[in-house]
Amino acid sequence: MNFIFTILLISLNFSIVYSQAEVKTFDFGLEKSSKEIPISSPLSYHVDRGYGFDFNTCENIVFEKNAFTSATPAYFSIKLPEGNYFIEVDLGSEKSTSETTIKAESRRLMRSQVSVKKGGIKTETFSVDLRGIKISEEESVNLKSREEDDLNWDNKLTLEFSGEVAVKAIRIKPAEDFINIFLAGDSTVTDQDVEPWASWGQMITQFFSSDIVVANYAASGESLGSFKGRNRLKKILNVIQQGDYLFIEFGHNDSKIKGEGNGAYGLYTQLLKEYVTEARKKGGIPVLLTPTERRHFNKEGKLEPTHGNFPDAMRKVAKSLDVPIIDLTKITTKMYEAWGVEDSKNALVHYQENTFPGQHKELSDNTHFNGFGANEIALAIIEEIRNSDLELKNHIREETSRYDSNKPNNLKNWTVPLSTHFESTKPEGN
Repeated sequence: MNFIFTILLISLNFSIVYSQAEVKTFDFGLEKSSKEIPISSPLSYHVDRGYGFDFNTCENIVFEKNAFTSATPAYFSIKLPEGNYFIEVDLGSEKSTSETTIKAESRRLMRSQVSVKKGGIKTETFSVDLRGIKISEEESVNLKSREEDDLNWDNKLTLEFSGEVAVKAIRIKPAEDFINIFLAGDSTVTDQDVEPWASWGQMITQFFSSDIVVANYAASGESLGSFKGRNRLKKILNVIQQGDYLFIEFGHNDSKIKGEGNGAYGLYTQLLKEYVTEARKKGGIPVLLTPTERRHFNKEGKLEPTHGNFPDAMRKVAKSLDVPIIDLTKITTKMYEAWGVEDSKNALVHYQENTFPGQHKELSDNTHFNGFGANEIALAIIEEIRNSDLELKNHIREETSRYDSNKPNNLKNWTVPLSTHFESTKPEGN
């Protein structure tokens, strides 16, 4: 895809110009001879400057000769227009070992716990989708009020570094050769902006090579109908290209729509077929995913189905239109039963009061995942892609581990650092 644009970002002594072929480097450290953008002090983000450390994290930044370090999460933002960007990050410290986790925008996990020995350097590469609400001069995506402050919808790229942070440089350029994976779904798919909530859509980003861009348009509380009604589908169809993918997972909220003509084999089936057909008209490759099951055990310790005929309706659409399908309903049922009644809580938002700042009541949510659970779902989806006929399987990172939903991982092995933003109010939808 070709991106031809120029962005003028003004600083006190120089300007930053982005063009199609140009790579722009933010070079960190006390002693720099780079002709790029040297940063030797913890500058706060300002829209006129166009870059800087964000969310009051400057006070935790320590500059070394050729890097900045931090023992707490650090955010760095760059003012950029809508588009896809290829990013390289040089990690490492001359003084100590480091282990840096990188998230982008609304907590999309890009690289997890990258270890670098003292004096070493390691370069991580990935691609990030930046989006805006505009579809045309007349139409826009109709955001929900809770989304208006999300990092996914602002006019800048935000990178979050956590763990034992050591960053030497950040290089950014418009992505030119890439495949988009568009995500359409509800709260179990969307990029959850705050801890402890998480969804598989913001975890799956780490498992693809840098020529894949995951564009997550899912939103909490959405059904197929409301997603379309808020122009989210129209936005996707406006930018999807030949060979891009559209992953579609709905059902949690669709089952709550009552009345004549609704239901699994009514409006739900009709809209699924519309999504598939419209994506194919644009050259896109639709993939259906049945809804993740809720954690609802019976007295015998077996998970009880909570989605009625909706998973079966999606299976029928997949068969009738010859659409690849990933049966998350069956997969998550196997996962929860393998964990058991108690351990399965570890994959969802179940926390005693005062576990997180400002959380004065117990959290007990059997629908929404925490980071560990969301990562497990993402791994299961990757395994399904790996075993499919989709060309997408050739873009899975080699180091991505295999996954057996009958033998899910244990929480004790999940050590990815938490982000700093918390909220006790659960996402819309259930």
